[in-house]
Amino acid sequence: MDTVLKELKTGIRRFRTEIYPENEATYVKAASEPQRPHALFVTCADSRIDPETITQSGPGDLFVTRNVGNLVPAYGEMMGGVSAVIEYAVSALKVQHVVVCGHSDCGAMKGLLHPESLEKMPTVRSWLKNAHAALSVANSLSEPDEKPSELMRRLTEENVLLQLQHLRTHPSVAGAMAREELTISGWVYDIGEGQVRISEDGGRVFLPVTTEGDA
Repeated sequence: MDTVLKELKTGIRRFRTEIYPENEATYVKAASEPQRPHALFVTCADSRIDPETITQSGPGDLFVTRNVGNLVPAYGEMMGGVSAVIEYAVSALKVQHVVVCGHSDCGAMKGLLHPESLEKMPTVRSWLKNAHAALSVANSLSEPDEKPSELMRRLTEENVLLQLQHLRTHPSVAGAMAREELTISGWVYDIGEGQVRISEDGGRVFLPVTTEGDA
C-alpha cells in the first residue's frame, strides 16, 4: 500500500475516533446551517501553514484560499480561482474581513530572489509576475552589505502589501469597503517562532500580536 495514503488514512481514523466525537455538536451544527465565515484568509500553499490553528478557528469560521506566494492578481489581470474566491466570499458570504498572510522561509519569495531556480517551472515563473513590483520595492530599499535574511524579510512584507493593493482593485472588495462593510489586513507568520505580525488600517508597518491585551 502507498505509505503516504496509509498515513493519511490513519489520520482519518484518529479524527473519526478521537476528534469528531469530542466535537460532534459543532460539526453537526456546521453541516445543518449555511456557512457564515467571518473572514476570508488568503495565504500560501506552503504545507507548514495552518490558518485554523494559527487563529484558533473552528469549522465555518474561515473561508480559505491558498496559492504559491499568497498572491492576489489585480482584477482583470489573471481572472481565475483567486478572483472567484474573493468575489464569492465578499458578495455571497458577506465576510467582514480579508487577510492576506505571507510567511517566513517562503519558497515563492526565494524564487523571486533567485529566478534561475524557476527555469524548469515556467508556470510558477509566470504566476510570480504578480509579485514583481514587490521585488522592485524591496531591492530599492536595500542597504549596502545587507544580510540576505533582511532582504527576504522585506520582500515578504512588501509582497503582502502589494497583494493588498491588488485586492482593493476587485469590484466586490472596493464596493464593500466603500460601504464600510469590509476591512482588510496583511499578516506575516513566522513559522519557527509562532509569531504573527500584522499591518492594518493601510499602514506599512507590521506589528506583532502580543500575548497581552485585546488589540
